[in-house]
Amino acid sequence: MGALSACNVPADGNVTAVLAVQGAFAEHERMLDALGQPWFELRDADDLELPFARLILPGGESTTQGKLLRERGMLEPLRERVLAGMPVLATCAGLILLAQRVEGDGSRATTPRPDQVGPWLATLDVTVERNAYGRQLGSFHTTAPFDGLGQVPMSFIRAPYVSAVGPKSQVLARVDGRVVAVRQGSQLALAFHPELDGDPRIHELFLSL
Repeated sequence: MGALSACNVPADGNVTAVLAVQGAFAEHERMLDALGQPWFELRDADDLELPFARLILPGGESTTQGKLLRERGMLEPLRERVLAGMPVLATCAGLILLAQRVEGDGSRATTPRPDQVGPWLATLDVTVERNAYGRQLGSFHTTAPFDGLGQVPMSFIRAPYVSAVGPKSQVLARVDGRVVAVRQGSQLALAFHPELDGDPRIHELFLSL
């Protein structure tokens, strides 16, 4: 399908917006192409004027992404859309952006400040531990059960994990006893990178929300 622009976004809004301020967004875009799902990139507040029905928050550096969202005037508008029920797929750093409580690397579970690493959108009732598996040398690949999908390949890169799940969230997957995937309403949040493994089932689940 390829990227859309302001000139060719369909009026019905059946489009996925991919946050593209930093991180591994191109891999998600290729997965959407393979599934025939139109998409465009969110880079600044003007892009929020385009109609879209879904949102992808990719992996990358969550502190950088969060600060850019705030500086470019996108943090609060996206928070409002997610709270209103817009389906969102969040992977790795995206999970951190959604989490209401963030720990590790000096994080503070309080109102965001300029020097803070979280929380940001704070729409997902979980506590997330940043860089829980270590940095680059801690990256790994495995296969594990995913609720409703069976065995799913999972690539972890400097990954967080969910250290506590609130009553509003449902656990979808665990690896070595640690929660690595949760769902809360239309929010689907993962510690790993499904866009890297060539298995479309998680993106298909997201597009069905």
